[in-house]
Amino acid sequence: MRVQAVQHQAGSWSTPLPSELDGAATWVLAFASPDTPPDAPALKQLSAAFPQSVVMGCSTAGEIAGDAVHDDSICVAVAQFEHTRLRVARTLLSAPADTAAAGERLAAALIRPEGGQALRAVFVLSDGVCVNGSTLVRALHAALPAGVLVTGGLAGDAERFKRTWVLDGAGVHVRHIMALGLYGDRLVTGQASEGGWVDFGPRRQITRSSGNVLYELDGKPALELYKAYLADRAAGLPGTGMLFPLDVCAADTPEQRVVRTLVGVDEGAQSVTFAGDLPEGGFARLTRSSTERLVDSAGRAADVALQGMQGPSLAVSVSCVARRIVLGQHTDDEVEAVASRLPADAVHVGFYSYGEIAPGRAPGSCALHNQTMTVTAYGER
Repeated sequence: MRVQAVQHQAGSWSTPLPSELDGAATWVLAFASPDTPPDAPALKQLSAAFPQSVVMGCSTAGEIAGDAVHDDSICVAVAQFEHTRLRVARTLLSAPADTAAAGERLAAALIRPEGGQALRAVFVLSDGVCVNGSTLVRALHAALPAGVLVTGGLAGDAERFKRTWVLDGAGVHVRHIMALGLYGDRLVTGQASEGGWVDFGPRRQITRSSGNVLYELDGKPALELYKAYLADRAAGLPGTGMLFPLDVCAADTPEQRVVRTLVGVDEGAQSVTFAGDLPEGGFARLTRSSTERLVDSAGRAADVALQGMQGPSLAVSVSCVARRIVLGQHTDDEVEAVASRLPADAVHVGFYSYGEIAPGRAPGSCALHNQTMTVTAYGER
């Protein structure tokens, strides 16, 4: 396996594009500023340099390269596998209601073997605005064989939440979902997802919700309760709500807890909108954290994901836009915490997302996460 990183910023590439790595077993992973024009020369150069490779990328809320976070850039990793086969699928998301069917279409395109090799891992990059991320993950995971590692994230649009896109060799695609299948027993993967959030206050039942909109907790208006806990910070909603995400679980699977980030409030309905679904009948509890806990959690994720990784490898980090907002000027610290754990011959890229796709807390599960740092490592033996 050969891996190389390159970055485009201020109109030029940091080093020449390594077109000598082009081939059917090469994965070109690119994370770009959402303001990158669809006809940007840099994107055309990327496609021209790797005509045989799997080119895959998305818009972001911040690009990760090495030990730093960037804006207005394109951060690229080029991974040429020796033994692993690749296949990519892309599908149009016609409407949010099409999400489950879109996940099933992607799974159907990837499930069969490639070159006689079985599917081992899937990496997903999805529209981040029109998709129901929770539904996508459930549908995709349910349709894939047991034991297939599914990771990835939802594309970002800085802090605007208006327009996201995914990228392949043909160009930029709005309202699409992409998934890469990696095939073969020689593939080595490592994965971990950590949040660093600590529960506080009473656990409350989700007595009324619809998808990602929470109306009532313990029979009381959700927004009223949120404001009571935030006290003087309530005036800053919805922004200050990102400091206190919810720890959520379904009633029948209490071990499968996920964190949900507040993204909007409705004063009239006294409801709160989150970045992922909240199961009616389930339970929720407020969480809080600190800069130190968030940074430490990123390091823990890297420690687990990179454990046992030997030789050249690719580490892909997907963190949450809300996490970047909370960390502020300390955002680079969590990226440095991941980069500091990397082997000398590893390449590190990633992005700040509208949701992270990674295994859940229960064995064999997969979930849409918020407010986590997820790290997935790929290598070969």
